[in-house]
Amino acid sequence: MATRLFLAMLLWAGLAAAAVAAPATVAPPAAEIQSAIADVLNAQERLPLPLERIRPALIAHYVRDQSPVYWVGTGRMTPFLQRLADAGDDGLNPDDYPIDALIQLRDTIDPADADSAALAELFYTAFFVNYATDLKIGRLTPAKVDPKNYRNRKTVDVLAIMTGVSKQNDPGDFLDAYESHNPHYQALKKMLSLYRAMTESVDWDAIAMGGDIKPGATDPRIPDIRERLMLTGDYPGGDGEGDVYDSSTVLAVRSFQLRNGLEAKGLIGKQTILALNIPPSERARQIMLNMERWRWMPEDLGEHHFMVNLASFELDEVQDEDITDRMDVVVGAVATQTPEFSDELEYVEINPTWTVPYSIATGEMLPKLRANPYAYASDFEVFMNGKLASWGGISWGAYGKGNFPFTFRQKPGPKNALGKVKFMLPNPYNIYLHDTPAKDKFLATTRAFSHGCIRLSRPMDLAYHLVGDVSGWPKPRIDQAFASGKTTRVPLPQHIPIHLIYATAYEGDGGSIEFRPDIYGRDRKLDAALNGKPSS
Repeated sequence: MATRLFLAMLLWAGLAAAAVAAPATVAPPAAEIQSAIADVLNAQERLPLPLERIRPALIAHYVRDQSPVYWVGTGRMTPFLQRLADAGDDGLNPDDYPIDALIQLRDTIDPADADSAALAELFYTAFFVNYATDLKIGRLTPAKVDPKNYRNRKTVDVLAIMTGVSKQNDPGDFLDAYESHNPHYQALKKMLSLYRAMTESVDWDAIAMGGDIKPGATDPRIPDIRERLMLTGDYPGGDGEGDVYDSSTVLAVRSFQLRNGLEAKGLIGKQTILALNIPPSERARQIMLNMERWRWMPEDLGEHHFMVNLASFELDEVQDEDITDRMDVVVGAVATQTPEFSDELEYVEINPTWTVPYSIATGEMLPKLRANPYAYASDFEVFMNGKLASWGGISWGAYGKGNFPFTFRQKPGPKNALGKVKFMLPNPYNIYLHDTPAKDKFLATTRAFSHGCIRLSRPMDLAYHLVGDVSGWPKPRIDQAFASGKTTRVPLPQHIPIHLIYATAYEGDGGSIEFRPDIYGRDRKLDAALNGKPSS
């Protein structure tokens, strides 16, 4: 048996590839295989890593529960091998799985040697668990990919996977039922199938760069652009002919620009050409990265929840999987990125105060205070070691980062950075949603300007909606609270789940396929982590 284990370990060193199709083989009797499995699992030797890391579950399944042989002699090995070879259809990478070694284990089963069959059974179970886990919760720990991703890695019940598949005649049926059925994930999977098919069937020659093309202008690239827009599904065909940038093509360009997060005025500039030139293979890769992120997400988002997509600068309110409201948001700048996490909205604060983050206080406000100790006296209070202090009694030149016992709090009012209302989801990262006096930022297509918190384009609508649903808070009382100028906290009777996500590929309204630029570079980091490459 020790020799068998040594040979099995050699298989993971990269033996020659074999065909997925199975040769005609005869397996040893099932009772002999089960006895050999028990010998392997109960031996004192350390098993090969794929088996050792789930050894307790294997013992529970095959020895304690006396589960029957599932793989050897049942014809199930070959369909599973094919599923591994087609892992790209699931948004996974076939190269992550030892397909060749598993083929050799299958093909070298000796009908007179139960040990070979036992090892094949155990390795197939181990890698089935591996694949099911990758499919269900992802391949990576989110925080190790990006320090701004605060999702904990989910876990799976390994024994439950073994027990579950043992009840299925087809292992593929188990995987189909086991993967995420979140509608966002399933929409991406359909999109992936489309773009993988386009990768294999469509030529995607680059459209030449050049000057901007305005509606009504003539340009020799227009026929190529029109043809490309037909492939992306934005141009349905029609009267457009020749080199004239006609009205039907303008509509198609605007559709493409909207779906790709570009300024949708119909002007064909550099960014539009670059987006048109992104090949289907790159879009398929982008979709796969977003599928991985959805595997990290809670399976149950909540019947009523909010979703903030940092990459599309939008907040959606969702009830029973239907979007009931959507508004533009401003998120953190590249230097002060908004993190990804899930939490719950707990209360609304009318006429909020703003406690200035330490980084802003020391990096932005302190230099101005050194020049003018009263620079912020009209709108802010200053606290020293938690006690209210006087602006004029502090020698600001004596303090700096690492030696700063002060807290600045901005009073409610028209200049308050949080505007008239904030929506609290208490969390360790000091992230919340709020109003803002800087309304001009919502005019931009790329809205990454904040220090990390999320500014809402229609905060008053949300305030009237949420507070108005609280018993005892009719609209006149809400109006009175705002008019008072005093800070008022309104607890929500039911906390509402809120999810901050980073989706650069997703299904839009009416089933449209939406892509967004990777403003934070998180797609790049995730791609590097999945493929073992440096991220910079």
